[in-house]
Amino acid sequence: METLNAFFSELSWSPYVVGIGIGILSWLSFLISGKPLATSTTFAQMGGMIEKAISGEEVKNKPYYKKIKLEINWQSMLVVGVVIGAFLSALISGDFQMRWLPTLWSSTFGSDVMTRLLVAMGGGVFLGFGARWAGGCTSGHGISGTLQLAVSSWISAICFFIGGILTAWLIFNILA
Repeated sequence: METLNAFFSELSWSPYVVGIGIGILSWLSFLISGKPLATSTTFAQMGGMIEKAISGEEVKNKPYYKKIKLEINWQSMLVVGVVIGAFLSALISGDFQMRWLPTLWSSTFGSDVMTRLLVAMGGGVFLGFGARWAGGCTSGHGISGTLQLAVSSWISAICFFIGGILTAWLIFNILA
């Protein structure tokens, strides 16, 4: 039991253990739901539900929302579980900290919270559009799609890495 406690209280886990865990989760996702492990559709659904709450039922008639259905489903619960799991993991490992700015951001760009929030919101918007445009996110393409050996998912995953590396380089070498 002590070994199990020590394992769960680690600050970081072996990428091999995590990879095996994600692989098993992907198998279970296909086995239980018949659908790939993915999350970006949930954010589009939530956006549609917010729009529906503000604008009314006619939102359901938009072609995009007819396709993805405005409902809370297992993927919605996956997103909630990821947030709760990350929080619990940070608490159990003793790594949880309440702060508005990551240390690397503060040391590079200063302590202006509003700038950080605007950059994070802008990045989130770009990420959301990109995920919908690509027909999936890093979990949909990068995990489930590559697991199925889908060429489009391999291309997307490679582009995710290239885009991430270039963006990090741009932010911390050019803009800093």
